[in-house]
Amino acid sequence: MAEPIRPDLPSGGALRPFAWRFLWAALYFLAAFAAGTAGYVLIEHWPWFDALYMAVTTITSVGFMEVRPLSPAGRSFTIGLILVGLTGLGIWWALITAFIVELDLIGLFRRRKMTREISHLSGHFIVCGLGRMGRVVVGEMIRSGMPFVVIEKDAARVAAALERHPDILVIQDDATRENTLVTARIETARGLASCLTSDADNLLLCLTARGLRREITIVARAYDEESLQKLHRAGADHTISPNVTGGIRMASTLIRPSVVSFLDVSTTGTELDLRMEQEKIPEGSSLAGASLSEAQIPQRTGLIVLALQKAGGGGYIYNPGPDTRLEAGNVMLVLGRPEQIVRLRRYVSPGGS
Repeated sequence: MAEPIRPDLPSGGALRPFAWRFLWAALYFLAAFAAGTAGYVLIEHWPWFDALYMAVTTITSVGFMEVRPLSPAGRSFTIGLILVGLTGLGIWWALITAFIVELDLIGLFRRRKMTREISHLSGHFIVCGLGRMGRVVVGEMIRSGMPFVVIEKDAARVAAALERHPDILVIQDDATRENTLVTARIETARGLASCLTSDADNLLLCLTARGLRREITIVARAYDEESLQKLHRAGADHTISPNVTGGIRMASTLIRPSVVSFLDVSTTGTELDLRMEQEKIPEGSSLAGASLSEAQIPQRTGLIVLALQKAGGGGYIYNPGPDTRLEAGNVMLVLGRPEQIVRLRRYVSPGGS
């Protein structure tokens, strides 16, 4: 079974204290070498290079031989240098040992913590691939506050993602393998985004995921338009081609720029604190059987109901009127701020008010 991991190397922030410690140790040795060299020059009147050589061999405990005969004062000075060198070497090896131990413990604790968090995931999303589209999907998941786990086999991409988002859950392995998807808890996942680097890999991932879980929602990226139907047949519920969607967006921006600008705001929330979200009416909800006027969703939550999708993935009712009846299984498409959406989720839940 694939093991959820983070790279064993800590991030730059975790390494910074060690960098300062090693810098101070290096400065300690430089100061000792300088003091030892100056001491031999002043006491024994040796040439500078001979004095430096003697200081280095003494402080590092190499001790090949005495460069020149030492006077009693020079021998006393050498004893002091030996003590200085032993202290410095002790500090140096202690730093290296602490670095190795802490490095291993960081990796161990992170792996255990990640394994524990993934094992408790339910109703989450699985993002496969950390390419350009995968990074966008991860960013949107973070902004939406949705639970998710990422699968990526490229170590460099994993490290880069963790540098930007240290708290995300990552499995470094091949997403097309069954064991990897089982580790990501596909049996309890709500949806899967297939953003791998080739259509062949996305096709295999869709087949593998659909074989493990029939009811999971799968969204796949298609690089070639010819792959759209193939991905559907392989089990993808939705397919996205950047070329097709990009062309449609460019044309729409030219023809109806205000509409596109509004949709950008309502779907990405990059300019205003406004989101377009969906909420399903569960069984046992007090709203089941009520009309929109009786539900008073705008008055109770401040949200605008833009559309209503019928139960079972049926058609849409756009701009529903006040007499439209709500049923269990209906999905409401609403527009509003994040806190209003939270109020709606509490309101539609069984026993909510």
